[in-house]
Amino acid sequence: MRRPPGNGEAAREGIGGWGLLGRQEARRLGCAGHGHCGQALLQIGINMMALPGGRHLDSIPLPGQRLHLMPADSVQRWMEDLKLMTECECMCVLQAKPISPEEDAQSDLILAGGPGPGDPLQLLLKRGWVISTELRRIAQKLAQDRWARVHSMSVRLTCHARSMVSEYSAISRSSSQEMGQIEKLLMEKCLELSAVTERCLQVENEHVLKSMKACVSETLSTLGQHFGQLLELALTREVQALVRKINASDNIYTMESTTGNLFSLTQEGAPLCRIIAKEGGVVALFKVCRQDSFRCLYPQALRTLASICCVEEGVHQLEKVDGVLCLADILTDDSHSEATRAEAAAVVAQVTSPHLPFTQHLGSFLESMEEIVTALVKLCQEASSGEVFLLASAALANITFFDTMACEMLLQLNAIRVLLEACSDKQRVDTPYTRDQIVTILANMSVLEQCASDIIQENGVQLIMGMLSEKPRSGTPAEVAACERVQQKAAVTLARLSRDPAVAREAVRLSCMSRLIELCRSPSERNSSDAVLVACLAALRRLAGVCPEGLLDSDFQQLVQPRLVDSFLLCSNMEESFV
Repeated sequence: MRRPPGNGEAAREGIGGWGLLGRQEARRLGCAGHGHCGQALLQIGINMMALPGGRHLDSIPLPGQRLHLMPADSVQRWMEDLKLMTECECMCVLQAKPISPEEDAQSDLILAGGPGPGDPLQLLLKRGWVISTELRRIAQKLAQDRWARVHSMSVRLTCHARSMVSEYSAISRSSSQEMGQIEKLLMEKCLELSAVTERCLQVENEHVLKSMKACVSETLSTLGQHFGQLLELALTREVQALVRKINASDNIYTMESTTGNLFSLTQEGAPLCRIIAKEGGVVALFKVCRQDSFRCLYPQALRTLASICCVEEGVHQLEKVDGVLCLADILTDDSHSEATRAEAAAVVAQVTSPHLPFTQHLGSFLESMEEIVTALVKLCQEASSGEVFLLASAALANITFFDTMACEMLLQLNAIRVLLEACSDKQRVDTPYTRDQIVTILANMSVLEQCASDIIQENGVQLIMGMLSEKPRSGTPAEVAACERVQQKAAVTLARLSRDPAVAREAVRLSCMSRLIELCRSPSERNSSDAVLVACLAALRRLAGVCPEGLLDSDFQQLVQPRLVDSFLLCSNMEESFV
């Protein structure tokens, strides 16, 4: 579960059960979920049409944001900017850069507000973003045979690559021989690309241009590979330095700054999370979480761990250092703040995610599962905010997929009562993302026969009925998808619980059949979701088997009597127009 929430990234699409919501996006919506990570700078491969960008424009500091940090001397400011601006601009002018109203001509990438002095990480990330974006754009223009643009962008790419190499060398520690070799190969390929694209401008024969295009494409691919290798080596060195600083320092301010930098790196994508895991980042962060003197840093360290554990290497490192036991200790210790326990729940949710196949082999989790589940139920019951409740319920939802014993534990802990009572508390449950977690737990628990009586006793059928009418408030794709998941899982829960005649009769009394028919016949009610349609048809057929008198003849003949696939095709075609 990534924060950005982003397990991501997420953005990172629901948490438990059938989808993972990116935590960063969830935070903006007033809740939380898993991380997502942005597109990775390191994934530059043979297919240059898929070259990644990795960062967003709004993460680049504007010139105005930087002025107040610089000395008042305007000449000095101008000289600072020259390092990042003039070389690219002069070269473009010398190559007769056209003035055109084209959209791409309006968005040339000039890094006016560069990274601060002595900040190699920001330099690598920002220059890496610019270069990877230029590579992708060159590939696009090459596919369109726009040779003038390809050449001018190639020249600019060479300038950016030279600036990155020279600036990083100036502020970094001693350079390795391997890095020096890759830097040399990168610059040679940049110069080769500029030269060959310049020759293409002079060629008019289409057959010759076609053969030269293949050469340019190959050079571009090789250049991308060298750039990816260089960036990975440089970032690995910086990660190693951060990890060493965490291991060696006992200063709380240094630790806070360093763990913050590490967390920022996890938001750049899965490749960087892999580097951090391989270079000992998980071990160092758990070392922080085991020292009482750093208690105030636990939330930040746990948030970073949740992001790293979106990759297999992170989960393996967590298991090697008995990370699950550490998480259990934090969750069960009431002396820790609610924020700390919520972040521990986020890590649990990430490492038990049903969408990550490598988490299913986390053997150490079973040993601590009972105390973790007990602590999570308590956290749900005492949560002071929607975010805390979401993190705890997400962890519970994922655990119900992780091991079937968890459902029996939840039943014994009266979790159904805790969850259903929370549904009436707008402070804890106020978004479809949270209801998605609750209905996921109910759907997985409903396979137990004892669950039905608890559901009826807590007025759960009426709440499930309400979830069949879940509607998005903002209309964003993430929220619409969450509402679809809530409707689908509510129908699945109802179908499973209706094995008990008492639940089926209660559902019929509450007009569940009418709502299910409406969802089947009206595509707009289910946002044209096939998954919701199938679940509603299954629930309707289960209820009709117990109380057939609640159906009209037309509904029975179209939605119940035929094969399920025939009813599905009939309902799914209702939105089509043959005019």
